Order: sequence, then C-alpha cells, then structure tokens
Amino acid sequence: MKRSANEYSVKESSKSSAAKKTNKRLRELTAELKQLVAKLRLGGGPEKIERQHQQGKLTARERIDLLLDKDTYVQEIGLLVAYDQYDGGAPGAGVVTVVGRIEDREVVVVANDATVKAGSWWPETIKKILRAQEIAMRSHVPIIYLVDSAGVNLPHQGGVFPGQYGASRIFYYNSLMRRYLKIPQISAVMGPCIAGGAYLPALSDVIVMVEGTSFMGLGGANLVKGATGQTIDNETLGGARAHNELSGVAHYRVADDKACLAKIREFVSELPVKPSSVVPILPSVEAARPISDLYNIIPEDHKQPYNARHLLDCLLDGAHLDEFQADYAKEMITGHARVCGIQVGVIANNRGMLRALGGGPPRFGGIIYTESAEKVAYFIETCNRRQTPLLFIQDVSGFMVGPEAEHSGIIRAGARFVEAMATALVPKIVLTVNHASGAGYYAMAGQGFDPDFIFSWPTGRMGVMEGDSAVQAVFGSQLDKLKNNKEEPGEELEAEMDQVRETYEMELDAKYAAARGFVDAVITPESTREALELALCTSLNYSGPHIGPFVLPPVLV
Repeated sequence: MKRSANEYSVKESSKSSAAKKTNKRLRELTAELKQLVAKLRLGGGPEKIERQHQQGKLTARERIDLLLDKDTYVQEIGLLVAYDQYDGGAPGAGVVTVVGRIEDREVVVVANDATVKAGSWWPETIKKILRAQEIAMRSHVPIIYLVDSAGVNLPHQGGVFPGQYGASRIFYYNSLMRRYLKIPQISAVMGPCIAGGAYLPALSDVIVMVEGTSFMGLGGANLVKGATGQTIDNETLGGARAHNELSGVAHYRVADDKACLAKIREFVSELPVKPSSVVPILPSVEAARPISDLYNIIPEDHKQPYNARHLLDCLLDGAHLDEFQADYAKEMITGHARVCGIQVGVIANNRGMLRALGGGPPRFGGIIYTESAEKVAYFIETCNRRQTPLLFIQDVSGFMVGPEAEHSGIIRAGARFVEAMATALVPKIVLTVNHASGAGYYAMAGQGFDPDFIFSWPTGRMGVMEGDSAVQAVFGSQLDKLKNNKEEPGEELEAEMDQVRETYEMELDAKYAAARGFVDAVITPESTREALELALCTSLNYSGPHIGPFVLPPVLV
C-alpha cells in the first residue's frame, strides 16, 4: 500500500505515546453495546425461557444454535429493533433473524421468539421478517422459518395488518420466491401458527410439524366454537397428526424440536450445490495489524482526524491495497483488496486535513469534492465491469459546499457518483465507522440504495447533520443579530439550543439507528472481519444483479 508523507497534518505512529494510549470512546460504546446485546438475547427473561422448556419446547435461540453449523460465525440482523420502544417490552420485536451456515452453506433463519408475548407480531416484527426475506431474495440463499407465534399482537394490529409493507408483504415475498426466484423455503411449525400467519408455511416448499406442541390453523379451537358452535381441541383441529394424516397440508411429522432441526439440516444438505463465486477467492490472510489497534486509531472526539489507512490495515488481508488513483482526490481512498480471501473494491473516506499539491487550500477528509466524486464513480464502474463486490468504509460528513464547489460542478459530479453506486449490479456492503451525514451518506450506499448489508460500529452517527450544525441552521439568524448588538443569548434561547443538541445526539446514536432498522446490525470491532466475510459469501451466492430487494428473471417460467 502506498504511503505519502503529506497525507495528514496529524502524525499517528504505533510507537508514539498517543497510539499507546487506549481511547475510551470506542471501548466504552462497545462495552455498552455488549451489555445491551446480552440483555436482549434473553428475550422475555429467565421465567419465560423456563416456561418454554416446561412446554417441551426449545427457545428460538436454542433452536438456531442447534440448526446452524457449530463454531461458525452467525450474524444477527435487527437485534436492536424496537429495543427502546414499548417500555422495553418487545426485545428483538419478538423474532430472531440471522444469517448463518448449514452444511457450510449460507442461509437465512427467521425464528419467532415465544418468550416475548408468545411470539406475536408487532409492527417491527414485520419489518424484521421482510428484511430477512429481502436478504434471501437478493442473494438467492435458502430461508428457514421456525414458526412459534400466537399471531398478530392485537393492540398493535393497526401497524401490522394493513399497508403496502404490512404482514401481507411477507406472503407476497413468499410467493415470488416460490414461483419465480426458485429460492428454497423451509418451514417448521414448532408451536402455534394461527390465522394469516399460516400462509407463511403454506407458501413454503416444505412444512415440518412437531408432535404435541405445534398447531396450524386459520382459527383456534376457541374461535371455532364462537363462530360455528363446534367444540374441538387444538390438537385434533390442527395438530401435527391432523395436518399430516388428514389435510395433507404438512409434509413431515417429527417427535420433538431436536428431531425437527435435524430434519431441516438434512433438507439443506439435499439441495443442489450452491453456484461457484464469480469473484476470485483465495485462502484468508490475517490483517497486518491486530483488530484491537482500532481502539487506538479511532479518536476520542468523533470530529478529530485519524489515519484511515491504519484502519484498513486492521481489516484487509495483509494490509494490501492496490490503490486506484492514489495521488488524486486523496480525500477518498479507492482500491482493490481482499477480506478473508475475498476480492473486494474498497471505497473509504479519508479523514484528516489533506494538503493540496501546489500550495492550494487544504482539503478536509470526510468531505466529498467534485474530483473525489468523479474518481469514485469511475472506480465503481470499473468494479461493476469486473463483477467485484464493493465495500464502503463510511465516515462521511457530506458534499463540499460554497462557490468554488458549486462552480466546479459538484452537483453533476455528485449525481454521477450516486448513479454509479445505485446502478452497480454487484453486491454492496457498508460499514459505518463514525459519520453518516447528509447526501454523503446516500452516495456511500446508504440504506435507501439497497446495499446487501449495512453495518455500523458503536461509534456510528447517522443524521442529516451534527447537533451544533443544526443549532446554527435553526438559530443562526438570531445569534447573528445578538452578536451584532453585542448581546449574549438569554437562558431561554440557551435552553432551546441545548434541547436541539440533546435531541440530535440521541438520534445520531448508532443504537437509535439500529432500533429503527436503519442498519442491519451494530457490530463490535472484533467481529468486523467475520461479519464482512459472511456478508460477502452470502451475497456471492448470486452472480446476477443486486438491485432492489429482488430482481425477477427475464423469462418467467
């Protein structure tokens, strides 16, 4: 990797006293994240877990642990969704969605968490299931549903039942995967599966039911009695034996949860061999620097610069980066590299103060200028022609503003950047390090442009602008007027400005973004290489276009 003595005005050396000092911000935020994750993974808590066991059932997470390959990395999607809503009563929105491996094959798993309000569907439950289905559709990997749900959470039915992205969208995706995309869907009914929710397994390729604990029906025994006056128990009405012997709706009947999960692993092993990757994959090489160095590299103050190349040294195989246009528009780093042996095109914001050649004004890393927008657009198009997936290392504060920027045509250059990114057919993986601000966030493959996966470190900050900038935008004219009159802001104005700062600080937090599904997961630095490797391997199951949640085949059979 090329180094340049004039890249940064701030020196950063592993031998310096600054580098030896561990920065607290990333470490403290990571510790907070781990505590929150541990709490959320308990679902409804120990009592509800014990109740599940007393019913002869495993919990959603126990089922997933038995289903997936041992000692392999598992990426949970949307764990933090809704954690700060409903007075904390909907951990994980009552559903566990993960990407993992079965028989060394990437799969998506959706498992209702019956320890949370009997696995009922909240509005955010729908959001998580749809996101899981979109991952499966975009990457053409099998999706497995472990059903154990009492149905719609009735007090919140207004956010579940209607709308374009209500519960019916799940069945729409089911149907497209089954009829046109040919994506394997396997359903295991391991508890109740009631009303419209029964269409989810019915639209799958295979349905397995567990004796004694599973029920599937458009209406339960109580509803049947109320509607028709007939008295019947749930097992007779829609249990495993009824749907295997009488209705023929189910395909397999097994004795218990463990047998059910073993059966699913058998199904996956019988699937056609997954296609070979079009991207060259070599044996993985360790990064040149230990991942723990990131705690020294990321600065205490998110506004301060750092050496982005040192960050890449912790993520890329052997710290090798075949840098593209290394001497041009240095505020953006572009180049070819490998992550765990997988070829990627890297696009990274280069934070810091960059000296301009020829003695011109310095440039601010993290800001996108006209030249850097053109540079990245060309690089994206090059990667797209080579079918090389794109890895965006995002720490962007936005596009440059001002007369020089406008007169240089930054609007047109920025549009070209966005268009190149949006129309690239290759997988796009995003990692937010610090800032994800303004239109720069969009250009760096923001969520609205359907990246295959979007991750954030705990230090991620997603918003239109920072709190201080918002204060200036809202109160700037008032402050200027006070300054011209040589007056200071009064207590009321100071309180209003502080309130704006506090609101922005809360909403900029990575956990806030994750709670609303704006990122797939907030990950720790230690898990970053494994997370990127699994995301890349999953997306590379499909060599066709990765645009939108799915792309229908040109000829529908």
